[in-house]
Amino acid sequence: MPTETTPDPAREDRAARDRRLPADVDQVPQAPSTGPSIAPSAAASPARRVSAGQAGKSRSRDVFDNPPGSAEVWKPTGVRRQEVLRALGIFQRATPDQLWRMLRPEDRYDRCTRDTLNALKEAGMVRVERRLKSGHQLWVLTEQGHREAKGLLPRNVRISALCKQKYDTQGRPIPGQGYDEHAAAVTMTAAVLTGAGYGTPLSWQTEIAHKLPYGYTQYADLTMRAPDAGVPAMLLEIDRVNEPVDDLVDKLRRYHDWFGLLAPKADADQEKAARGAAVHDFRLWSRIYPATGREGYVPVAFVFTGKTAEQRESRMRRLEQAARRYFAGTPYPWAGFTAVDYHQAVPVVVTELERITADPAGAGGPVWRRLGRQEWQTLSEALDNPDGERLYRVQEEQSRRRQAERKAAEREAKRPVCTQCGTRFTDERWQVTTRSSWPGQWDGLCGPCRDEHFARLEAERVARRQAEEDAAREAAEAEVKKGRGLFGRRR
Repeated sequence: MPTETTPDPAREDRAARDRRLPADVDQVPQAPSTGPSIAPSAAASPARRVSAGQAGKSRSRDVFDNPPGSAEVWKPTGVRRQEVLRALGIFQRATPDQLWRMLRPEDRYDRCTRDTLNALKEAGMVRVERRLKSGHQLWVLTEQGHREAKGLLPRNVRISALCKQKYDTQGRPIPGQGYDEHAAAVTMTAAVLTGAGYGTPLSWQTEIAHKLPYGYTQYADLTMRAPDAGVPAMLLEIDRVNEPVDDLVDKLRRYHDWFGLLAPKADADQEKAARGAAVHDFRLWSRIYPATGREGYVPVAFVFTGKTAEQRESRMRRLEQAARRYFAGTPYPWAGFTAVDYHQAVPVVVTELERITADPAGAGGPVWRRLGRQEWQTLSEALDNPDGERLYRVQEEQSRRRQAERKAAEREAKRPVCTQCGTRFTDERWQVTTRSSWPGQWDGLCGPCRDEHFARLEAERVARRQAEEDAAREAAEAEVKKGRGLFGRRR
């Protein structure tokens, strides 16, 4: 039940009715929407969102409920009609509550969406397929609405199959039976993620086929593309805790196999020679999905709902243990490296619809857990790889620095020591001594000692030469004197 009463425009005064806006004006309340739920419409207290319940039969279908104290009147605009048609074209079936959370999460009341559906019903575009046990009406497109929605959707968005109305033998409409709790959870998952800012309704596609060479096709419950939210692409599997965990592991294995497929005309030898992220350039998936901006393949999210919290937790733990080979990555083989190579791994995150609806921030809060980790994080944090390539680059630089230091220490240990003064050779002196293959008798001396030694030798040579010259001069002078004395005696 809503926590606040919903104002009735039928009771507003004449002045308020006179202030009504034109039919093409789209008024939006300012209160944000958080805390979506798969339960019947109820107030989400963190953002004061109020569900107005189902529309009354006697009420005008051209007006919306007003926020309390407001005289503005809501009207189903052309923009809202197109939004609803596109959403039903993608998801085939939806309740007003789901469309409200997906299309207009900032609206405080789901009455806006329900009145738009009623307006489209009068135009023959949509119809109520049946009423669910929760009390919600389930809406689908008519043939006319299906044609209209197909024209509104971009060419790259596949429109869902038309739900044709069936009749019994007496011509009475038969309520549709193709909608089950799994389909409801799929649509609600898209609704709560869109409401949290992960793309728009056009960001989603359902049942996208991934064909494998061994004859199996793996269909994704949902594919999301929300590059503005940091998630260029993500595949989602919705699990109601009603199938064996081995089936979930098989899904992950098939996704891993599909990501490994070569693209048409890709060179297999070049693909084998490539390393790291370069490998993906040769893979088929890179031709279909945008680059993730992170290591690894396109992430896969398992959204669990139903049963008890303990059963869901047990299921996540068993999936984590059984599927580790597909998401864990490969440790680098070098000593001292703790980084993990995620380039050939599938990033897998898990969450619960119940956890999302209980968090004030909805799907934008810390409601995601990356398999292989213990903490609950935001989706962006869970998809990030702090122990991946970034850590590898840091550890690679540290390893390179340690190796350089080790080599420097080994070289320093080999540096010669001067045999005269005991100091180590400089690089220049060491290079001189090792330049020639013939060892010299002075190679054991450092540069200064060698220079000093040669300076002393030069000084000794100069002294000897000077002494020799002095001795020769003295001898010459003595000879001259001797000759003069002999001549004097002869006279």
